[in-house]
Amino acid sequence: MNAQQVEADVNAPAYVQQIINKANNESQLESLAFELVDVIGPRLVGSPEMKQAHDWVIDTYKKWGIEAENQPYGKWKSWQRGTQTIEMTYPRIKSLEGQQLAWNANLKKPVEAEVITIPYFKNEAEFKAWLPKVKGKIVLASMYQKYGRPNHQLKDQSLPGDYELIMQEKKQADEKWNASMKATGLNAKEFQQALEKAGASGIVLSYWSGELGANRIFSSRTEKIPTVDISLEDYGLLYRLAENGKKPRIKIAANSKSFGETETFNTVAVIPGTEKADEYVLLSAHLDSWDGSQGACDNGTGTILMMEVARILKEVLPNPKRTIVIGHWGSEEQGLNGSRAYAEDHPEIMEKTLVAFNQDSGTGRITNISGQGFADSYEYLGKWLNQVPTDITKHINTNFPGMPSSSGTDHAAFLAYGVPAFNLGTQSWGYGTYTWHTNRDSYDKIMFNEVTRNVIATAILTYQAAQEEDEVSREKRVMPLDNQGKRLEWPAPKSPNRTGEY
Repeated sequence: MNAQQVEADVNAPAYVQQIINKANNESQLESLAFELVDVIGPRLVGSPEMKQAHDWVIDTYKKWGIEAENQPYGKWKSWQRGTQTIEMTYPRIKSLEGQQLAWNANLKKPVEAEVITIPYFKNEAEFKAWLPKVKGKIVLASMYQKYGRPNHQLKDQSLPGDYELIMQEKKQADEKWNASMKATGLNAKEFQQALEKAGASGIVLSYWSGELGANRIFSSRTEKIPTVDISLEDYGLLYRLAENGKKPRIKIAANSKSFGETETFNTVAVIPGTEKADEYVLLSAHLDSWDGSQGACDNGTGTILMMEVARILKEVLPNPKRTIVIGHWGSEEQGLNGSRAYAEDHPEIMEKTLVAFNQDSGTGRITNISGQGFADSYEYLGKWLNQVPTDITKHINTNFPGMPSSSGTDHAAFLAYGVPAFNLGTQSWGYGTYTWHTNRDSYDKIMFNEVTRNVIATAILTYQAAQEEDEVSREKRVMPLDNQGKRLEWPAPKSPNRTGEY
């Protein structure tokens, strides 16, 4: 490891020193990331690659002497991305940067047609009058972005006053577009389906994240026609050509495959407990990803973090008092389905879980831990954090008792059952705009020095929780009032999507 290593505090317990030594000098993070992110790649729920990832996790744990199994909880449509080309064929020849959206139609042959823009609608009648014009055309269905530079660059480089004018122009453009879409009476999914029903030959989107080169890649909403996302730059080119009467044409070829319905899984590993084997400490990270890139920071880093923690604890604490469960959840990206299924299917584990630690916010060092609404969470989390090296804890902000999360990531599935479940929030490293669900979430974005610090912190917290002599309090805070004066309620359990309808 080339980066600065974490050192144990003076008089740190022997187990802390062992954990730090193994994390610093025997790390397997890079090899784990290579196998998961480079070899297997993106892990779209239901895809063959997702099943490959589940099986790889099991095989890896077995090599370390840790029990693991795939636990099916539902069905999903099985789809595999293939090679694809998107080309402008008129008024000049140009390859376009983009890709087909997940679960899109399998094209038996390329689709080529003229590209048209969407006008601004004042009401639903105008939309319905225009709709027949899409027949046989490929429709540009995202808002045109005049400025292809991120806001921070515009702010840093503009002359005084120009930035404010540009921001006002962008705001007005957003408002005009949103008002037009609202006037159709349809949401985004329904809008795309209406274009298909009216005979459009294809749909082109551009979901720009706000950072150079980064687009968010999600799922298609059409049944038979291609839906692709292309870069802001190429989208802008097509838009300007179409708006100026040049009648651009593009050709879309995509070799994706559908395999029908398949089982969907959670992979669950266990380090059995001894004295309190029927009590649990739960480590949590989702294994699935969107497939616009490799799923490195969302959530490859969370996955390899929890695997490395398990590997180290199996050596440092082979016979913990409590059973340590490591959950690698499926279909988090479609609504926490894997973790919600596990919680719903295992009420006895939810009842007896002392604490859960979840990680799903990118590659950065841990910087934030909330008490998630548990009135006494400071007493045990604060005590456990005292054993984590100050090299790490000096960067961590805590918030007690905090508020319980109802969504966002997998710890929310367990909070709903009253489990003290904490998300280990991390330093951004541009996560929200650069890697989160984008075409840029690749291996090279992983900061292994930061993930190593998280391994050390999580392993120490887990060790102490597993060995804790006392129970921890599940007492919930008095929930505050909302802006209407009504008392907020603790989040309720939600059932997962087990059918794959999305």
